Amino acid sequence: MMKRETARKLARELVAQMTVEEKASQLLFQAPAIPRLGIPAYNWWNEGLHGVARAGTATMFPQAIGMAAMFDAPMMQEIGSVIADEARSKYNMQSALGDRDIYKGLTLWSPNVNIFRDPRWGRGHETYGEDPFLSSRLGVSFIKGLQGDGEYLKTAACAKHFAVHSGPEGKRHEFDAHATPKDMWETYLPAFEACVKEGNVEAVMGAYNRTNGEPCCGSKTLLKDILRDTWGFEGHVVSDCWAICDFHTTHKVTSTPEESAALALQNGCDVNCGSMYGHLLEALQQGLITEDQLTTAAERLFTTRYLLGMFDEKCEYNKIPYEDTDSPEHNALALEAARRSLVLLKNDGLLPLNREALHKVAVIGPNADSRASLNGNYHGTPSRSVTVLEGLRQELGDGVRLFYSEGSHLFKDRVEGLALPGDRLAEAKAVASLSDVTVLCLGLDETMEGEQGDTSNLSASGDKLGLDLPPAQQELLEAVVSTGKPVILVMLAGSALNLSYAQEHCAAIVQAWYPGAWGGQAVAELLLGKYSPSGRLPVTFYAPSNPLPDFEDYSMKDRTYRYLHEEPLYPFGYGLSYTAFSYEKLDAPESIAAGSDMQVTVKVRNTGSRAGAEVVQLYLSGRPGENQPIRSLCGFARVELDPGEEKDVTLQIPSSAMLTVAEDGSRAVLPGHYCLTAGGSQPDSRSLELTGRETLCCFFDVKEA
Repeated sequence: MMKRETARKLARELVAQMTVEEKASQLLFQAPAIPRLGIPAYNWWNEGLHGVARAGTATMFPQAIGMAAMFDAPMMQEIGSVIADEARSKYNMQSALGDRDIYKGLTLWSPNVNIFRDPRWGRGHETYGEDPFLSSRLGVSFIKGLQGDGEYLKTAACAKHFAVHSGPEGKRHEFDAHATPKDMWETYLPAFEACVKEGNVEAVMGAYNRTNGEPCCGSKTLLKDILRDTWGFEGHVVSDCWAICDFHTTHKVTSTPEESAALALQNGCDVNCGSMYGHLLEALQQGLITEDQLTTAAERLFTTRYLLGMFDEKCEYNKIPYEDTDSPEHNALALEAARRSLVLLKNDGLLPLNREALHKVAVIGPNADSRASLNGNYHGTPSRSVTVLEGLRQELGDGVRLFYSEGSHLFKDRVEGLALPGDRLAEAKAVASLSDVTVLCLGLDETMEGEQGDTSNLSASGDKLGLDLPPAQQELLEAVVSTGKPVILVMLAGSALNLSYAQEHCAAIVQAWYPGAWGGQAVAELLLGKYSPSGRLPVTFYAPSNPLPDFEDYSMKDRTYRYLHEEPLYPFGYGLSYTAFSYEKLDAPESIAAGSDMQVTVKVRNTGSRAGAEVVQLYLSGRPGENQPIRSLCGFARVELDPGEEKDVTLQIPSSAMLTVAEDGSRAVLPGHYCLTAGGSQPDSRSLELTGRETLCCFFDVKEA
């Protein structure tokens, strides 16, 4: 791969030929051409969260939270590589035709490695869930896939939103997220650190909010002290879009556009998604910045462009043809990802359905035939997508009568003054009563949980007001259950909702997330037993009795499985299977030196009658010190097993997973007696009851190095 030193030297030589006006112009996301230097225009803004987004036809994978539910780092890298291939194929085609507009470049502003600390946060489905270790492993793998291992970067990945960003959406332009040093280094920063140090991510995007008083896109603490000085980040920093104007309009930390632009540039924000860097020349004239600071930022940006091979006609990725976009092979991978993302939350024995015993099936619900519920946000346009209704119609074939009813509207209870609740309830009850089984598809879509400004929910912010189903959907659920016929609930939503009524009254529950273009086929195949479910929850599903702290409180107390002392409805890491697994012979060293990684091996056997995949999970508890997590994920691996087959699964626990974080934020692997568990779930009191899997436990000592 081209060395950064070489790219930096080339960038320095190129920028040295620019006027001060030209340097400043290159720091806007819509960087204009400089014909005299042979520099074409470049738009830095492109998206690749779960497929190339907003740029026409592309393969669409499950939303990030669904990919997290796979607990599959190698698959994440494969998906990232496919997304990069499609971004390159589009870039090659579009730039050859002179189209260098937005969403057509090679700088993909993904992944989002913020922590999904509160289930009400509307953008949580863009993340990899609530656990820093899981987010770190998946984020690093995705980045490696996006950036590739060739002579040049295939694309440039961007870890966002740095840092301490997870709602509330409605206040993000003015909100100050206060986090203690312990919570910063124990929860909010580790995934970013891994992306920088292990993933070598090329870009980092700042967040809209302030963190502990400083606006993130102009924070000396975050961008200088931590990102560059402590972690040694060498790439470029981009602002979130129009975040810099918030400095003076809503955060009130500056007074003028020139001061806002200067604050961001001084603290290391290199490219502005927005227009504030249009004031850099005025800031220079006012003595707020220096030309050297402009030069440094420009050199960083052109270093990235050289690393991408943009100035080399022989770049290996220039040969990727447009035919690679939306190819059959890529879509097959998207279907497999959808299969692996689905989480079976309940099964009283009804699933898998016996196709031969079915005569009539009801498919009901506002998300049954909804393409929007496949998408999530930041999505592309698949050339074909399959809803749950379409998938079941295809899998059931002509021999089974399939009834369909929308049942209720997704959210709104009035349209232009007309009351809507119950307008399809009679139809829904009728078709459920006629059928052997009902597949009820409820949930949300990106209009109800998403980014501030893009949504139409009650709060007009993207965040959920609570965890209950919308009233119209709850009414539909109860009406269908009242028929007495078995109900399979399929939830298409990007976050945890209150499923306590469904847990009590439905025969089976499948959490489908926003499963991508092929999600409906994956759901249908799962229900009919074409494969065994293997997805696991990357977030806690809280019980109605669990406390939900104030949304604006960034303390981790009573949040996520690591700090929740009460019993949730479904724990992090939970998911059922159609087969059974047993664990034996957990092999771990009796002691290790502080700061050393640890290798662990466990034997896993498929004791059931079907082939299936198990997600082996390791959890660490017993850290020395006060106020430590109850337990923390420290290793995971997905393993495929035929009936009766057993495998030794070896996992590496990095020393970073054993860190104890003190109240002042200092971190160290402390000597002491630690507990390690291995199994297909967390080692809580209900693991055997809920999943049928016992967990193994061993103890080891950490000695002074």
